[in-house]
Amino acid sequence: MIPQGESQVTDDAPQTKSDSTADSTKKEAVAQLEDAKRPVNKFVFIGVFLMLAAVGGSIFGAFKFVEDERARSLQEWQIRLGIVADSRSSAIDEWLDGNLKAMRELAENASLQLYMSEIANAKAPKAPGAPEDPFATSESDGAAETTYLRNILTATAERTGFKPPVEAAEVSANIERAGIAGLGLVDAEGLPVASSPSMPPMIGALRDAAMEALKGKPTVIDIYVGPSNLPTIGFALPVYGIQDDGRGAKALGVVIGVKVVDESLYAKLVQPGQTTETGETYLVRKQGITAEYLSALKDGTLPLKRALAMDTPDLAAAFALTSPGGFGLKRDYLGEEVLMISRPISGAPWVLIRKINRAEALAETETRLTTLLTVFILIIVGVTVAVFAVWRHGSSLRATQAAQNFKLSSEQFENLSKFMNLISNSHPAGIVAVNGNTVYTYANEPAAREAGIPVGDMLGKTMAAVMGPVKASVYTDINDKILTRFLETDDRDGCREMHISTFGDDDDDDADELKVIKSDHIPLRGDRNHPPGILMILEDITELTRERRRSEKMLRQLIDTLVSVVDRRDPFSANHSSHVAEVAKAIAEEMGKNEVSSKTVDIAGSLMNLGKIFIPPELLTKTGNLTPHERQTLTTSYLVSVDLLKDVTFEGPVVNTIRDLGETWDGNGPLGKKGEDILETARILSVANAFVGMVSARAYRDAMSFEKVSDILLSDTGSKFDRKPVSALINFLENRDGKAKWAHYRERPETSLEDE
Repeated sequence: MIPQGESQVTDDAPQTKSDSTADSTKKEAVAQLEDAKRPVNKFVFIGVFLMLAAVGGSIFGAFKFVEDERARSLQEWQIRLGIVADSRSSAIDEWLDGNLKAMRELAENASLQLYMSEIANAKAPKAPGAPEDPFATSESDGAAETTYLRNILTATAERTGFKPPVEAAEVSANIERAGIAGLGLVDAEGLPVASSPSMPPMIGALRDAAMEALKGKPTVIDIYVGPSNLPTIGFALPVYGIQDDGRGAKALGVVIGVKVVDESLYAKLVQPGQTTETGETYLVRKQGITAEYLSALKDGTLPLKRALAMDTPDLAAAFALTSPGGFGLKRDYLGEEVLMISRPISGAPWVLIRKINRAEALAETETRLTTLLTVFILIIVGVTVAVFAVWRHGSSLRATQAAQNFKLSSEQFENLSKFMNLISNSHPAGIVAVNGNTVYTYANEPAAREAGIPVGDMLGKTMAAVMGPVKASVYTDINDKILTRFLETDDRDGCREMHISTFGDDDDDDADELKVIKSDHIPLRGDRNHPPGILMILEDITELTRERRRSEKMLRQLIDTLVSVVDRRDPFSANHSSHVAEVAKAIAEEMGKNEVSSKTVDIAGSLMNLGKIFIPPELLTKTGNLTPHERQTLTTSYLVSVDLLKDVTFEGPVVNTIRDLGETWDGNGPLGKKGEDILETARILSVANAFVGMVSARAYRDAMSFEKVSDILLSDTGSKFDRKPVSALINFLENRDGKAKWAHYRERPETSLEDE
């Protein structure tokens, strides 16, 4: 559609009836509007200003109301997400407290404390000279106490879940089980005392936690990937004597629990009765410069299998870790915009995040607010239009009528523009208009599709910016010449031109970058507002050109095959047809003939001896003493070629050229044609045939010199040959290096007369 106020193609050609009607109606409406103008006083300006101020204030108020409602909706979601986050964080705290409680009960077990005290006493060094303690624990008693402790640990592990999962525990009896989870005891020196089955060795993080707990600080060993490749957590609590209350007392040892984090933890992240599709709760922690996800995610990611950089823009996990308890509009691990709130987990360096996709959360709100805003704007616009309409009607009925007429003419003009655009866009070729500065003033949709940009983006740009400098340069040169001639002659039909331009590798028909464009260039008159320009109709004929070239190539291959059949029968006439075709084409081009004529003599020269395939080889190679019948057979063999080719369709008059080959300028040929009645292509071919026959060696003679052949041809002009092709041939020999180019014609074939 033509943009309002911008003329795309300006021309003073006779208009259609619709054009004339639209223009006259438009002019009348404009004239009435000019007549309806009246002086406007300051009160009118004040009224308009107040009206615009009221409209602006109303629109601002509508947007302010919508923004307040949106903020209120976000606050409501903050409360809803906060309630879920609080309940889930409490559940996680309960899970941690439950495990610590089980560990604390074990650490405060009187039997365990007693055994640990006895083991500690047994390991304590005896003071020099001190009497033997009759109640001291013997070495055998120490082993028994270790067994008792192991039994306590094993029973507690089975009861409290500090044991490996069933699938991890079920291994072959002949394979030593790796430590995965369990309960263990270390003494005050950090040395192992006893442990339940499958308890990992007391090294690394476990030993560090034990040493920290010996200082009297219960320690949580944060979630890590254990030997079973599963998330694992640990707890370490000091063990005191039965009479010690932990204040200032030295710990006898440490009880350490290692547990595989299973669904008992992750299930607490699920909110009962959840109805949202994208609602999700998960745990994160800061690990160096990354935010690590501790729980399974909704996209199928397993625990501890995803970590994102803390500086990821608007990352919800990073925001939660830096501002625990905060609420915001951020992006989740998939980059989707979400509403999220966070809660820190007491007793562990974790933060719980509750989120929901913004699209789902605010869909209903956005729809409602959009509807409200639309209604408000429509009401404001409607009231404004009504006020202006009343004011307009009250100011002048005459101006109102003029406005109606102008509106009608605008609609007519718009409809006419739509109709013209519909016709233009229905044409498969690209149609564009450019001015003398190569700036687009009009383009249809096929042209825009070829350029790869919308129609609106083409207008106002130069051809070089849209189609590239190479194509633009070609069309600019053509347009400049046409415009220059058109400004001098004002003859549109005489200045109109059609061109075929090839862009890309012209030698490679299958190249993807090859483009062949047929372009029609039509000059356009200008007016006082728009300079003259050129209407261009650009049609892509690349595929058509490729098919034509393939057909020509196949035809040439077929012709060469047929010629080779003839050449094999007579070694002294081998390549005669191809030489005649080459010479005839050179003569035609020297005479300035078009491409069709050049192709015609080329193909006719190649096929003129096709009839010789019916002549016996012994007659073709006979050196003399030919009978009249044999001579007639040889000289009229080209007519047999005509009979063979008469039903074949060629681009030019190939068959008629061969038919007129034997005609002479003076009319003594078989058909009696003379002078200009003989096809010009046949006259050219006749000269080329005679020339090649004389400069080539034959079985019965040697080749003639170029000078002698030229003299013979000149002497026969006016009788046998047309002077123009003879002159063109001699000019090619003398001035185009033809003698050097065709010197190999004179070489004698390897097959000698004796061999024959």
